Amino acid sequence: MNRRDFLQSGGIASVSLAFAKTGRLFSQVTMLDRWRTFEVTTRAEVLKPSGTTRVWVPAALISETPFQKTLANSFNSEGGTARMVESKSDALGIVTAEFPAGVRPILTVTSRITTKDCVVDLTARGTTPKESRAELEHFLRPTKLLPTDGIVKATASEITKGSKTDLEKARAIYEWIVDNTFRNPKTRGCGAGDIRFMLESKDLGGKCADLNSLYVGLARAAGLPARDVYGIRVAKSEMGYKSLGASSENVTKAQHCRAEVYLGEYGWVPVDPADVRKVVLEEPPGNRPLEDDMVKKARARLFGSWEMNWMAYNFAHDVALPGSNGAPVGFLMYPQAETSDGRLDSLDPDNFKYEITSREITPTNS
Repeated sequence: MNRRDFLQSGGIASVSLAFAKTGRLFSQVTMLDRWRTFEVTTRAEVLKPSGTTRVWVPAALISETPFQKTLANSFNSEGGTARMVESKSDALGIVTAEFPAGVRPILTVTSRITTKDCVVDLTARGTTPKESRAELEHFLRPTKLLPTDGIVKATASEITKGSKTDLEKARAIYEWIVDNTFRNPKTRGCGAGDIRFMLESKDLGGKCADLNSLYVGLARAAGLPARDVYGIRVAKSEMGYKSLGASSENVTKAQHCRAEVYLGEYGWVPVDPADVRKVVLEEPPGNRPLEDDMVKKARARLFGSWEMNWMAYNFAHDVALPGSNGAPVGFLMYPQAETSDGRLDSLDPDNFKYEITSREITPTNS
């Protein structure tokens, strides 16, 4: 059985996950054991073009994973030229379009994917194929936003002190993130992911690109290969969490960064401490304590499993946008654009407009 496959019972998968601080098992995690197909369309338009205008949109993950298969990435740029640029090491696909002066710059990208909820059973050692040393080294490297020395290394060492196995280290970092960070609703977008600043300033608030990047950076500093997985929520949660799903087919503001950590006996393990803090802050009625039953269940589930009402884009950091005159972006989760006047703010609707829609097209016999 594949390491992310489910223990099947009547089409439903259930796995019990251990909760580190108490050593006891929480109630079983029950997830859907079926593939779902989605079509996600991004339409990006520069409202105030100047000279040659370039637009970049992230495509769906170009590599197949146990939780997502990308069926197609198609695009259209009427009056301009567009192409796909790929970086396989980060499963990154960028649709890049260029429009000459006088042409209305509109790029439309449609991704068709199929996804499946995933659980890694951490109560039993797996028999997963080993990743190559080169791939694991790639996900141990420092990046501009994810340094692995200085205060990051010192913090990771303190958190994992006394941990005897990689699993214990990974879980200790997860619990520390949940206990010590908070979701800040005033953070723009999904956050900047500048983890050195977070630790040095002792400001551990932010959103998913901050909190989950902090997990990834601390894991790498502790010697554990880890990676951010940038993506977007595409459907409501089927597990009863209003805060962890899209509320409509318009998912323009539903970007969400997740994380994975590589453990030799289990392979790539999904984690999402940022969503635990999102449940704390946003799950009705809001401002739930960590001792709340719904928070406890989310905390147990989100170390080792993901609900796949979400589409992955890539694992990339320090992304150089093809043909750009500007600096690399820390990560690519939002459409980007540039005119002769410079790079546009991807969160500024007065100059750069985009809409992302998602619809499920799962066959009825799936």
